[in-house]
Amino acid sequence: MMRKRVLVTGGAGFLGSHLGDRLIADGHEVVCLDNFFTGSRANVEHLLGHPRFELVRHDVTEKLILEVDEVYHLACPASPIHYQRNPVRTIRTAVEGTLTVLELAREVSARVLIASTSEVYGDPAVHPQRESYWGNVNPIGPRACYDEGKRCAESLAVSYATQYGVEVRIARIFNTYGPRVHEDDGRVVSSFIVQALRGAPITLYGDGRQTRSFCYASDMIEGFMRLMASPHGADPVNLGNPRETTVAELADMIRSQVGSRSEIVRAPLPQDDPVRRNPDITRAGALLGGWAPLVGLEDGLRATIADFRGRLRLPGGSVQSA
Repeated sequence: MMRKRVLVTGGAGFLGSHLGDRLIADGHEVVCLDNFFTGSRANVEHLLGHPRFELVRHDVTEKLILEVDEVYHLACPASPIHYQRNPVRTIRTAVEGTLTVLELAREVSARVLIASTSEVYGDPAVHPQRESYWGNVNPIGPRACYDEGKRCAESLAVSYATQYGVEVRIARIFNTYGPRVHEDDGRVVSSFIVQALRGAPITLYGDGRQTRSFCYASDMIEGFMRLMASPHGADPVNLGNPRETTVAELADMIRSQVGSRSEIVRAPLPQDDPVRRNPDITRAGALLGGWAPLVGLEDGLRATIADFRGRLRLPGGSVQSA
């Protein structure tokens, strides 16, 4: 296997840090770039002394000069609680950051994987979602800074591939979870686990019948690696778990695994929150050597809960027990 020098933007984030682990394990050199807006040094602490790992504090919206063979562009706040906190910064990261990465890839002839999102489908009117579906997105709603930012990033990537011949891959990522998810991520898996471990009420938005499809981190990273290595061009590829789970079912699973007596409290569904989200992964299976998620939701939740147990602390400093 040829050793590659690989840039991971957002490399100190949840998925970026898992990707760095995998690349190092596979024998590559990793340049981890992060501005620590949502990333955490703790996620990559174990790699800091490694001779093939380099941590660079840098905002991806600023010009980059690096010699690399591949770029995984993961930099962007991905949870509503984070991207809505600073919507201008979010859309600038999605658009200007992607331009920075594509210009770098053009200059050094690197292949680049753009981390897009299932949010490009909005609140979908087609189910399950195939890559050919154009989406149902509110361009001025509270989620638009992320949704439209990623749609623009895809358009930029395809344009660079068409006009300049940049080797582009686009991954449309569906809900992903696992160890190192930010405890204030705001999405259902982390929120429910944190609330259950703390014995706090579990907040269920809407009637709980809305669905999500949850993919474990290692399965997503395998999809990234296969897509980057694939001869497939710039057409987007869905990566996610086709198992559809209601939010109410997820809450019950987490309460049961934690052993929590947390009560369920109801709250209104946030504006533009999708009611159903489920990937059609036919294209990924056909193009990526039969790729499909291997980690079941029950096993993935168990590992994620164990990780949160080790990180959550009560005001007195002790680890919260179930």
